[in-house]
Amino acid sequence: MTHALDPLRTHLAGAVVALDYDGTLAPIVDRPSDAVPAPGAVELLTALAPRVRALALVTGRPADVVVELAGLTAVPGLVVLGQYGAQRWSGAEVTTPAELPGVARARAALPALLAAEGADLEDKGIALVVHTRRAPDPVGALGRLAPHVAAVAADSGLEVHPGRLVLELRPPGYDKGGALLSLCDPLPSAVLVAGDDVGDLPAFDVVDGLRAQGVPGVTVCSGSDEGPPRLRARADVVVDGPAGVVQLLRTLL
Repeated sequence: MTHALDPLRTHLAGAVVALDYDGTLAPIVDRPSDAVPAPGAVELLTALAPRVRALALVTGRPADVVVELAGLTAVPGLVVLGQYGAQRWSGAEVTTPAELPGVARARAALPALLAAEGADLEDKGIALVVHTRRAPDPVGALGRLAPHVAAVAADSGLEVHPGRLVLELRPPGYDKGGALLSLCDPLPSAVLVAGDDVGDLPAFDVVDGLRAQGVPGVTVCSGSDEGPPRLRARADVVVDGPAGVVQLLRTLL
């Protein structure tokens, strides 16, 4: 791990560090409202923030929800890009785009579908997430619901993005790759991205593109038994879940 971080250490003052939240800084739990940062995470973010050009959380959650849940208001200069970059929290202010009409249509259609499987619906305002983690048969429920959720999304003008026992319906045009790019103009001296799920792959793609332009980059997989093998295979560094991410930040500092 130490050797992999050397390029970032050399260029730390001009670096962009972008971290996912659920599964990366906070353990995955049955209820999203219970997901708090791993021990030591907030303290390390607070220590790291003044030493880099930009420190950001890039998450599928609403930005203000993550800030409140994780207690991040004291981290200096932190930027939280919520809902895959659709929202931005910075300096205690949140900017959010207007909800698309299709979200309301999907919001009305999904509850009846989910009830039969015991699945939950998380409402993010401009996006919706189907969770099957608390269903009697989480994996089976996800597979059975997938085609029906896809049909609702198509009818509503939304995209379906799968994850760890989730199906997210969100407006087209938002992903973590675009969110990361918004932090990298002008080009940083180095970049580190950490994530745990397929939604982080577009950000890994951006790191590859930055490397082609001469920017040193490090990709980190917060590993778990249910994490996607594709992300693990793409990562420069694989750590043991959020506790491993905390250790990585400690090693970086």
